[in-house]
Amino acid sequence: MQQQAHTIAQRLLNLYRQAHVIDGGWAAVNKVFIAESNDAQVITELENMPTGKKLVAHINNLRSGKTPMDSIDKDLLPYGGLMSGTTINVSLSEDEINQLKVALDNFQPTLESLNDIKELPFIQKFGNDWIEDIKAALAFNRDMSAKWKTVIQTDTAYRIWDSAKELLSETLTERHRARIQADMPEYETYLPMFGDAGKEMLAKLRTFMSSLS
Repeated sequence: MQQQAHTIAQRLLNLYRQAHVIDGGWAAVNKVFIAESNDAQVITELENMPTGKKLVAHINNLRSGKTPMDSIDKDLLPYGGLMSGTTINVSLSEDEINQLKVALDNFQPTLESLNDIKELPFIQKFGNDWIEDIKAALAFNRDMSAKWKTVIQTDTAYRIWDSAKELLSETLTERHRARIQADMPEYETYLPMFGDAGKEMLAKLRTFMSSLS
């Protein structure tokens, strides 16, 4: 029963991550989330998977009626909304645009540079929605939008790094192996951005996967 719940949870998580390319989008996948998440074990399995807690929060919003069946809250979008086609109306003042342009021109894919962006006063006013809201505000500025994607990728990379680091600090089990296997595409995409340290962490994850195969 537990293995079946894990399989269902993994399928739902894959749908969540791929909603942007599924015919019917959120209106289609949300029906599946509601139909297949009635089992408490499925929810428990999701909560133990990377990004799974966000999907659980989304399912709870759907069930409560807080989120319409054809939508998703901005702060629960997978990949920080990088792959989403959701339209958000946000505007920045000319002064804010100029400040952001300077910050983006100087941006490097480092934690220090990422924090410099996050600490800009007008960025902070957006709270947890800062990634999606600024992306929307820059929608008609091709150059700045391209640079903002680098900010999004950097933020995602550090979240993936933290996830892998936390995972490897625990006593690893067969369940961990399943989580690593499911999220290996993300680890393979983002961990190499951290150079030798990232490659070493990726090698440890692969070694653990193979040791329990």
